[in-house]
Amino acid sequence: MSRLTLKTEGDVHVVVTRRFKASPEAVYRAHTEPVLIQKWLLGPDGWTMPVCISEARAGGRIRYEWTDGKGGSLLLTGEYVALEPFGRIVHVERFHMPDPTPDNMPNPTPDNHIETRFEADGEGTQMTMRMTLPDSATRAAMLATGMEDGMEASYARLDAMPA
Repeated sequence: MSRLTLKTEGDVHVVVTRRFKASPEAVYRAHTEPVLIQKWLLGPDGWTMPVCISEARAGGRIRYEWTDGKGGSLLLTGEYVALEPFGRIVHVERFHMPDPTPDNMPNPTPDNHIETRFEADGEGTQMTMRMTLPDSATRAAMLATGMEDGMEASYARLDAMPA
């Protein structure tokens, strides 16, 4: 299907859109069910997600742990705010970045508030994700990570999954 589009709005928003060949129900489930999330939300090739907690209910926890198998790792935590089955997910997430100090405790990034909508579009789904960051510096730092390529690699995997 189509590649994602990523645009900025104002000082703190990022809007990502992508069309998928699967139904809104299938794309929604792929965003909320741990066994499905672990198959596609991997970023660049070579990464895996050995830990995936997705308690898809208001107040439910989110915890994703990725590894590249070479000593690299990433951690994301968050919580669901609201869910409308097959149509909308609102959640908060924060990445935990390694701290270069000797105790190497992960430091969480500021909260990223995300609303994701899934709308039927012909025989597929149009997904629109709107991220709200706390300030322009946080948004700039997030965009500088090359997140667009990792997102597209993950979404290409999702699009290739059986509906």
